[in-house]
Amino acid sequence: MPATNPRRPIAVTIGDPAGVGSEVTGGAWTARHEFDLPPFVAIGDIAAISAVWDGPIARVSDMEEALRTFDDALPVWHLEDSGPLTPGTPTAAGATCALHALETGIGMTRTQASCALVTGPVSKFALHGIGYTHPGQTEFIAERCGVTATNAVMMLAGPGLRVVPLTVHIPLSEVPERLTTDLIVAKARVTARALRRDFGIAEPQLAIAGLNPHAGESGDLGSEEAQIIQPAIEQLQSEGIAIDGPLASDSLFAPHVRTRYDALLCCYHDQALAPFKALHFHDGVNLTLGLPIIRTSPDHGTAFNIAGKGLADPRPTIAAIALAATLAASRERNAVPAA
Repeated sequence: MPATNPRRPIAVTIGDPAGVGSEVTGGAWTARHEFDLPPFVAIGDIAAISAVWDGPIARVSDMEEALRTFDDALPVWHLEDSGPLTPGTPTAAGATCALHALETGIGMTRTQASCALVTGPVSKFALHGIGYTHPGQTEFIAERCGVTATNAVMMLAGPGLRVVPLTVHIPLSEVPERLTTDLIVAKARVTARALRRDFGIAEPQLAIAGLNPHAGESGDLGSEEAQIIQPAIEQLQSEGIAIDGPLASDSLFAPHVRTRYDALLCCYHDQALAPFKALHFHDGVNLTLGLPIIRTSPDHGTAFNIAGKGLADPRPTIAAIALAATLAASRERNAVPAA
């Protein structure tokens, strides 16, 4: 079992009850011994789990009970009845339950009842239908933790690669105006600090991709590299942060290049996630850097098209739980408070 405090299980929200979150959480419990997973408690509608997973379930109301029952059954912190459920068909009641589960999981982790938070996939469309205004879960978690959006940094981590998209869920046409020197500096600082604190890398090595083909080709293919990215690199290097770039993104992910660095900073969402998912589709984890709590998430969505069909792969959730435990243990060793 990963070296994390046995009196603090991991909080796992199942996400939208019409999605695959319930069955992959159950699948992670089934594989708990194979992957040496620590105790965790599922948060959401217990009926949503029992409808799609036939493993043993224990309804719990405190973390001590969750720890006692984990070996024999999946502990479930039931929040509310989300109404009639059809796998693959989201509802307003289901979205409300997913939001309440997220709020509960954040609260558990901030108060240190749980050592880390793993968030299941939600439907942004369904959440927006009930008045949710945040672009995703990351922004909501950051707000609840009192962290600004700039300092809440998305990282995708796999066994052989870590990537950070500097801009995330925005149209590609908006990237050049949203990519600023200050943004790059702020997110690189958070990334370097997290690599030291959470991953135990004493002197992290970063690289940043250029925005344009061939990293601008000395200005022939764009000026953002010289006007925005290079000044950020110079400032970061003056602060003692090791960072190379801007590097051409068409070669940055080649094995002999990417393996030189502990994290690659990319200018926009797909520049980071397309190669990452090609390499780590089943074992990649989404985590949020810069928070006072540990937060990870499987790197996939609700998968409504396969929900309830027994086809969902629990490996991303298993990876998210395992990484959460590793990061929590690292913070514990380094005496970092969960705030």
